[in-house]
Amino acid sequence: MSRKEKVVVGMSGGVDSAVAAWLLKEQGYEVIGVTMQIWQDEEEEVLEENGGCCGLSAVEDARRTAQILEIPHYVMNFKADFKRAVMDYFVAEYLAGRTPNPCIACNRYVKWEALLKRSLEIGADYIATGHYARIKQLENGRFCLSRSVTAKKDQTYALYNLTQEQLSHTLMPVGDYSKEEIRSMAEKIGLSVADKPDSQEICFVPDQDYAGFIEGVTGKPSQEGSFVKADGTVLGRHKGIIHYTIGQRRGLGLPMGRRVAVTEIRPETNEVVIGEQEDVWTDMLLADRLNWMSVPDLTEDRKAAAKIRYNHAGTPCTIWKTGPDQIKVQFHEPVRAVTPGQAVVFYDGEDVLGGGTIL
Repeated sequence: MSRKEKVVVGMSGGVDSAVAAWLLKEQGYEVIGVTMQIWQDEEEEVLEENGGCCGLSAVEDARRTAQILEIPHYVMNFKADFKRAVMDYFVAEYLAGRTPNPCIACNRYVKWEALLKRSLEIGADYIATGHYARIKQLENGRFCLSRSVTAKKDQTYALYNLTQEQLSHTLMPVGDYSKEEIRSMAEKIGLSVADKPDSQEICFVPDQDYAGFIEGVTGKPSQEGSFVKADGTVLGRHKGIIHYTIGQRRGLGLPMGRRVAVTEIRPETNEVVIGEQEDVWTDMLLADRLNWMSVPDLTEDRKAAAKIRYNHAGTPCTIWKTGPDQIKVQFHEPVRAVTPGQAVVFYDGEDVLGGGTIL
């Protein structure tokens, strides 16, 4: 390259983004490390307690990595963007009886939209992350995500909502390697994060008490209501709809004498519907808030493989467009616990066709 292209690497403090920065430097890019402060309180105890991708310890780990790699490192404050696009959305979805996916919202609106805008403003050509996914440009000119080389770490599901503009300015060097190879590289170049555990669950709810977090944000306790059958027959009392999600079997506290599951949440009547195990299986769903990736739009019925949650292997399906921003998905075999608010992501072989939000 005649001039060094500049790339801003989102350094989370973990091993993946650290090695991503090293790989890009080795490839000849001018690399700048940036750690995003998005929700953290400036308190020492939070620093000690949260070692995940977004905890305050991430800043120190990323800074040490940048020193070893001899690249500049900056901390950028995106707390307002994160609160609006992720935390407020998270609370609103649970109160509406849906199950949100905050990582997808964070990827689209904070890690990409906000970071990319700021990076382009300072003269960068690209941003990069340590996600396990690959980006390629298809013959039709569109950019799309392709699965990483290691299926068990593939993160394309959580990235399906990225736009063409965002993809065209993004590099994902880690997607060509396995986790074991990434850790081996980190160890070889002397990075202290080589053995750092992967972050888990939702970063801004460290104790994973989602209901407690929502009560704290809203200042209102959960409103108790009725467990009911589909026909409205009352079975007992629940702790509040924010404590439940579709398919949930544990923690219901119902003396039914058999295993039952949540099949529907009715926020308008504050009811949680309980059914049999077979009731949480279906072969159809509707989705909206669509983002097409490898194609500009769906112009005809299309066969694909669909994932309805991050750890879902994927199920063959047929997709019909039923409106300007709505589709119907017919699975070729039943799937368990289709959950409103979660994403459905479609694959054409290894490539992401697109996706949407389950209704």
